[in-house]
Amino acid sequence: MTPYKEHPPLVIIGIDAGDPVFIEEWVDQGHLPNISSVMKTGLWGRTAGPELVTEHGVWISLLSGISRSRHGYYYFRQLIPGTYDLKSVTGLDIDAPPLWSHLIGRNKKTLVIDAADTRLYKGLAGIQIANWATHHNWDPYHFVTASEPPSVMDEISKEYGQKLLTVENHHSTFEEDVEIYRKLLINVRIKGEMCRYLINRDKFDLSLMIFAESHAANHQFWKYHPKNRDIGEEDCELTYAIRDVYKAIDTEIGLILKQYDNPNISIVSSVGMEDDFPNAALGEAFCRQLGYQASPERSSNSFSPIDIARRLLPESVRIALSKRMSREKREQLVSDIFRKGTDWDRTTAFSIPVSYTSFIRVNLKGREPHGIVEPGSEYHAIVDRIVRELYKLIDPATGKPAVVSVNKTVEIFNCAPHEYLPDIFVEWKPGRFMELVRHPDAELRQKKPEFFRRSDHSSHGFFALSGPSVKKCGKIDDIEVLDIAPTFLSLLGEPIPAVMAGNKLNI
Repeated sequence: MTPYKEHPPLVIIGIDAGDPVFIEEWVDQGHLPNISSVMKTGLWGRTAGPELVTEHGVWISLLSGISRSRHGYYYFRQLIPGTYDLKSVTGLDIDAPPLWSHLIGRNKKTLVIDAADTRLYKGLAGIQIANWATHHNWDPYHFVTASEPPSVMDEISKEYGQKLLTVENHHSTFEEDVEIYRKLLINVRIKGEMCRYLINRDKFDLSLMIFAESHAANHQFWKYHPKNRDIGEEDCELTYAIRDVYKAIDTEIGLILKQYDNPNISIVSSVGMEDDFPNAALGEAFCRQLGYQASPERSSNSFSPIDIARRLLPESVRIALSKRMSREKREQLVSDIFRKGTDWDRTTAFSIPVSYTSFIRVNLKGREPHGIVEPGSEYHAIVDRIVRELYKLIDPATGKPAVVSVNKTVEIFNCAPHEYLPDIFVEWKPGRFMELVRHPDAELRQKKPEFFRRSDHSSHGFFALSGPSVKKCGKIDDIEVLDIAPTFLSLLGEPIPAVMAGNKLNI
């Protein structure tokens, strides 16, 4: 057992993309007894607020207490400021130090295992493991498995393997899905064993570990979930696959907590899940057909490889060829097409390439290289007009609005037009792939993209907290993401740094 002196140890267990609806439902049904115990003895609720306007960067904001309006991360592909070029971005490129970085030199020992989108910090007492079993650890371009001190990774590799790898396959057969399901359950068990092995190495004031298998399970087995399958379809081995992975994580949570003596405990997730399709190509169609984003004059005289390929090769062939490229080459191709595909001198607003949530940015003077929209009243008038026009879009199959929410960056983050962030975040109606959307003045069409998955993330996560320092409050109002990191530092008896934008919870 791990005793404590001045403050109880704080144990934070993350469930990556742990859906709050699933968690609450399965707690009520008795499937998640260890999460249920934390909820019943302390406080719990859903996370909310502007930090959840898009999935990418939620863990960064949650673990650092630093807002998107400061760190500027919103997607894996972002516009390079001062250009019309796109670049690949990960959390490792972002300057938003997590809460445990403030413990350097503070006589606190920390155990951090697979904190999403964060780097290792030298000088921090304890152990840090990065990208051993995370949702994106398959990507060698951005995520390298490592530890601090480095010798720990060598030890873990010998005992449990170099890394736990799970790659989603959205073109899989049923048999392949069964294999992924079994692998995820094994990975959860091994991850729990590894966590317990390190926990018993020392007495840690802060222990943080994130299970990523829930994220992969949500996407991979979404089509089998009872509410998503076709009417009359019978149960199969994967009907409750998502629930089974959550149950396996809950079991490991219980075993982990037995290693501590009366700790403060938090269970936290980044985002939830919803039945969604990649409708974001409608964002570009909206900007172009309503006259915001101007296409360049077509010329048959261009001899660039991209323009020649467009003229000579069918779209199906171009897509097939792009699949053979490295990710770096594909992203460069996307950037080239984006930059060359718009007449920037005649564009007032444009759509940044994305899959689900649409990002619209005003071509603002002084911010964009060929900006034509004046800052101030003209900028706000353009943004307001775009918002009004977006809400006019109708899904003709249902007769209902095609857009469920539109957020203006200057309003939700209370800031000036941002150097990095889009000016407008658009959330399309979930539940159906919309090939056609109607506006009073236009018809927007899109083709089924190569990346086609029927699930994405909702704008709520889950949070529960209990322990000797926490009042028993039960369910509370929605919790601002930025309030979580200050609360954790407060439980450790540490000052809250000025860089953190939130406030500690009243616990």
